[in-house]
Formats: sequence, structure tokens, C-alpha cells
Amino acid sequence: MSVPVAPTAWQRLDPRMLLVHPIKEVLKFLPILLGLLIAGGASGAGPWTLLGVGIPVGLGVVRYLTTTYRIGDGRVELQRGLLQRHTLSTPVDRVRTVDLTASPIHRVLGLATVVIGTGSVASDADERLELDALPRDEAARLRAELLRTAVPAGAVPGAPGAPGAPGAVGAVAEQEQVVARFSPRWLWYAPFSGTVLVGLGAIVGGGLQLTESIEIRVSEDDLAGIDRAFVLALVVGGVLLVTLLAVGGYLVTNGGFVIARHGAAWHVRRGLLTRRETSIDVARLAGATVGEPAALRLARGRRVGAIVTGLSGSQSSSAVLLPPAPRGIGYDVASAVLGTPAPVTGPLLPHGRAATTRRFSRALLGSLPFIAAVVAVVVAGAPAWLLATAAVPVAAALALAWDRARALGHAFLDGHVVMRSGSVLRSRDALAAGHVIGWNQRATWFQRRAGLVSLAATTAGGSGQVRVPDVPAEDAITLAEAATPGLITQFCVNLPSASTARS
Repeated sequence: MSVPVAPTAWQRLDPRMLLVHPIKEVLKFLPILLGLLIAGGASGAGPWTLLGVGIPVGLGVVRYLTTTYRIGDGRVELQRGLLQRHTLSTPVDRVRTVDLTASPIHRVLGLATVVIGTGSVASDADERLELDALPRDEAARLRAELLRTAVPAGAVPGAPGAPGAPGAVGAVAEQEQVVARFSPRWLWYAPFSGTVLVGLGAIVGGGLQLTESIEIRVSEDDLAGIDRAFVLALVVGGVLLVTLLAVGGYLVTNGGFVIARHGAAWHVRRGLLTRRETSIDVARLAGATVGEPAALRLARGRRVGAIVTGLSGSQSSSAVLLPPAPRGIGYDVASAVLGTPAPVTGPLLPHGRAATTRRFSRALLGSLPFIAAVVAVVVAGAPAWLLATAAVPVAAALALAWDRARALGHAFLDGHVVMRSGSVLRSRDALAAGHVIGWNQRATWFQRRAGLVSLAATTAGGSGQVRVPDVPAEDAITLAEAATPGLITQFCVNLPSASTARS
């Protein structure tokens, strides 16, 4: 007669969170508390209004007392709530990532928040498997346990190549192998990450709203009295301010960055004030994306992201492998994660004259409205020399088309489907052939006339697909056949045409 196994007991969070939860709740209610304090002072109630602080403090205590969790029998379960009891439960084999986050308060108390990524599409904060918080050592032990037992569906524990199997990479490389560390020279790339333009837009938009709210009126005489040197100084000052904010934000977010391989997981640690550690199971790592936006290319920098099976694009912060950093380091990180440098630095097949022609024709069509506007202004009576400015959008369109045509490429390199496209937001995606679950080929009427298709390799991670436009139809079939033999040929009787093949 078998002895029944006792179920795993429910556990509480660390009692030290009683020092953190109330503070967090007070911060949430801070505007209301300030309003009560001001109103109380005006009415003569005095310090009695501070009793309102007891409400958020009480909520923090109740949150701690009503939150329990347990991990056992192959499941992760979390219960919380007083009046409305909420239970979250997921199989351990659905764990994709484990994030450890520690704010300054957590770090002082020796605590960490554990966020378990399961690939759920739910965006509500109540649907997150978050343990806030556990002792730092316990959080690290829990992370190691979850990633060690999180075996993908269909994989056999102990089989060659499986996590923890004899001879597997994770079983041999028990010591942490650091691939890249933060360096102060990385701060050079902060202004080229796109945050400067966003910051400038926010400043300009905020300034315009401010002038409307306080009813500032500027007359023609006021504009005439403004010196050009003042305007130039104002613009330069704004750019410097936003640049400093971008550098500061980069330092706070990515200070102390380390990416390392330990056992069967990749660990990414970053954050100057709030420390965040993300662990990605190697078995769930389907590929990598090397980001090459135009500004970052000019600075000779790159960023690297992970394509993680079951992790949606909305959880992209958990898939950051490298922030904007030197190009060489980006290539090293991507090569280490993929296990080979070929998908990162190997040559790609160009898409030919037809794809290049489409890049130039579409760019020139996009410049026509600007040219028409200049012509209309001249016809309306403006000086004829303004027609020369029409060359500016044409030159910009030609430069953009040339860069986009030069970027187009694809290849099957060392077991990975590699696709590159784009100009302003260029990226080079490498997806392991074993994680390709299907192919999509779509063609517009114009593409069919040119013998081209838009090709996408579908996968269960990231944005759901890795795609590249305007591939010659025969090359698309060749690439799909090389990566997934026999999958797409059964659908290719009438190609080139718009078609779809799925596994």
C-alpha cells in the first residue's frame, strides 16, 4: 500500500515586507494624504488628519497577511486577496523566465521580488506571478529550482541535451561564464538610443501646453526682438539637457550590467538603484535579434534582444540581452547566446534588382507630396529659387532607398534562419531552425508581378515571427526547405503566388 504524499504547505512572504508594503501603499495615496493635510490645516483639524496614513499602512499589512504561495507537484501557485480571494496557478514547465528585482528599500533589507514569466498574454497586474518579496538567498534558490525543473513539453529529463542531462552544456558549465560587463564608455551610446528625440518632443509638447495653460501671447514685435543667438542657445541647451537626461537614465537602468551563462540559464543583471536580474532558460531561447537603428549605427553601436519561446513582445523588458553598447560587444553577446558567430557575422544573400527597384520607387513616391507642396508655394507667388529645395526630399528619399536596399538579406547559417531588413529601425534576426513552427509567404499584386514574396518564419516567441520583405520566390522556397525540409514544398505547386504554409 502506497503512502500518500502530503501536499506542499503554503508559505508566506518574508516578514520584513511589513516594512516595505506600508511605505509603498503610502506613496500610492500620497496625493490624497497631502490634500487631507492641507484641508485639515485650513479647517483647524491639525495633526488629526495624519490618521489617514493608517489606511494605506493597514492595506499594506493586509496585503502581506493575505498573500501565500507554494511550489510543488509540478506547479507554481499564488494566493492573495481578503474579500475576493484570487488564486494563480501554472505548471512549472511553462516557466520561461525568472526576474529578481530589488529596489533600494529591498536591497537595504536583503530582499528581492521574484517575477515568474510564463508567457501569459494577460496584461493585468493581478495576473502576474509576483512574489514581493523573499530573502535574497531564497529568491536565488527558487530561481535555480524553477529553471532546473522547467523542461519544455516533449523533452525528456535526462536525455542528451536536456537541462541537467549528463553531457549537456548546462551540466558541464556550472561556473558562471561572464560574456560582457558594463563599462563607462557605454554611456556614449545613450544619446543614440532614440530617447533624445523622444525627450525633445516631450519638452516641446510640454512647453506648448504650458503657454496655452497660462495664456502666454507672443506678438510680432516680441518675435522681432528675439535674437537668433538666443534661439540657438535655447536649442543647444535643450539638446544638452535631454542628452544629460538620456545618459542619466541609461546609467540608472543599465549600471552594473552583466550577462553570464550559468548552468542551463542565461543571467542578465542590471540597474544602479533598482537591481534587476533576469534568468532565461537555455532550452527556451529560440534566437536573438541584433538591433541596428540608424542613430546607433552612426555611433558604431548595437543592442541585442532574445527571442524566447512563450514570451510575448509585451514582455520585451525580460528579453533584453544587451543595451546599446559597442558593436563588437553586441556581436560577441549574440554569438555566445546563439552558440555560433555565423548567424551574426555571416554573409547574407541579396534580394536582387527587383527588390532594389521597389525600394527606390516607393521612396520616390513618398517624396512626391513634399515636391508638390514646394511647387504649389512657388505657383502661389513665392520666389522661384524655392524650387531648388525640392531636391532635399528627393535626395533624402534616394539615400533612404539605397540604405534599405543594401540592408535586405537572408540566409540559412549554421542551423539558424537569418533575416535582415530596415533602415531607420534595422534589425538582424537569427532564429534556430528547431524553433520554426511554420512559414508565411504573402505577395501583393505588385510583388507577384516582380516575382517577390514577403517571407516570415513563425515561432512561439517574441513577436511570433521573423520576417523579411521582397524575397525572390525561389529563394524563399530554398530557405524554407533548408531550415525545415519537406514542410513547405507540398504547398508550392503554383508558386510564385501568395500562399501560406503552416505546420
